[in-house]
Amino acid sequence: MLTSSPTILDKKYIKLILQISLSEISFCILNTLSNSVETIGNFGLKKSNNLIEIEEEIISFIKKTPILQSKFDSVLVLHNNNLTSFIPQVFFDEQYLGSYLQYNIKVFETDFITFDEIANYEMNCVYIPYVNINNSLIDCYGSFDYKHSYSILVKKILDLSKNNDEPQVFVHTEKDYFQIIVVKNQKLLLFNTFEYKTKEDFIYYILFTLEQLQLNPETIPLKMLGNVTKESKIYQIAYKYVRNVSLFFENNDLDNKISQQDYLQNFILIHACE
Repeated sequence: MLTSSPTILDKKYIKLILQISLSEISFCILNTLSNSVETIGNFGLKKSNNLIEIEEEIISFIKKTPILQSKFDSVLVLHNNNLTSFIPQVFFDEQYLGSYLQYNIKVFETDFITFDEIANYEMNCVYIPYVNINNSLIDCYGSFDYKHSYSILVKKILDLSKNNDEPQVFVHTEKDYFQIIVVKNQKLLLFNTFEYKTKEDFIYYILFTLEQLQLNPETIPLKMLGNVTKESKIYQIAYKYVRNVSLFFENNDLDNKISQQDYLQNFILIHACE
C-alpha cells in the first residue's frame, strides 16, 4: 500500500516537551505558529524504590492523559536525573563516555550513555537516560528527540550571563534535589547537584560552595528558580545567610503570558521551547 508523505496541510503546529524524573512528570505544549505556551502540567509520582514500578506509572499516566495523546508535529523528551556530568570539548572523547561519569556515580557496563552538545559553549553534557522509558515512548509517539534537562538549564543560564563580568550564582530547586550553577560572562565556573532533606542541608551546600569558590555571601547575587517561592523555607533561610537573594524572572516573547510561579517552576520546560 502506498502512503503519502506529510505535507504542510498535515501540520498541527503544536510541539510537546515532556520532562521525566523519578518523582514527577511535567509537560509543556507549545503552539509553534504563535510561539506561545498553550498548556503546562505537572504530575507527582508515588515515592517508590522500585524503578520498574515508577517507569510503569510514568507510561500509564502518559497513555491515560488525553492531552498527551494529541497529534504533535514534534516531541522532545527531557530526562531529569543526576546521572550526568559536563565536559569541556577539549577534554571530550565520545569513545570514553563512561569514564566521565564513573567518579560521580556507579556505572555498569550495560548502561547506555549518551551526550548533548551545548551549542556555542564548546561543552557536552554526558548522561545516562531512562532507556526503558524511551523505548516505551516510541509506542506513544513514534520518533522523538531527547535531551537531558540540565543541558537546557545550563545553556540558558550561560546565555543570561552575557556581558556580565561578575560571577552570578543560580540555584534551581526541585523536590529532593537542587542544582547550583555559577557563571561569569558565558563561562561555566561550577555546576553541581545536591540531594537535600531539610532547609539546613540546603543552606549548608550553598554556603560551602560559595566558600570553595571564594565568593562573598555579603555581595554575590544569588538567583533562585524552580520549585520555590518567597514563602518557601529554603528561600527564607537563603535570605537569612546570603544578602543579595532574589527569585529570577525574565520577560520574553515566549513566556509573557506565564505567571512568575509557573515560570519559576517550569523554567527548564519553557526554555526547552526556544
